[in-house]
Amino acid sequence: MVTLTDAAAAHIQELAASDGREGAGLRLSIENGGCSGMQYVLTIAPAAPGDARVSHAGAALFLDPASEPFVEGSVIDFEDGLTSAGFRIRNPKAKQTCGCGTSFEA
Repeated sequence: MVTLTDAAAAHIQELAASDGREGAGLRLSIENGGCSGMQYVLTIAPAAPGDARVSHAGAALFLDPASEPFVEGSVIDFEDGLTSAGFRIRNPKAKQTCGCGTSFEA
């Protein structure tokens, strides 16, 4: 199970509303690449066939079925700081992460 924080859920709702597509949410998948070997891919989109769904505070997260085992137990947060803003994924399965936080080694 992946967990969304309240801040992530609120931001997903903002993005999905601005997207204007019915049923849009945050879709998370994993691809080969990035500094550490695997990278997170986050898009605002409707669910694809077979996606797992996580709901929190009215927001939807869709997980690609092939990617789900790599992020099991993760917490997705949204941070808006002075130097950067974005979704942050705290993944307990990541052996190593890059400095930018968008890639990891499983």
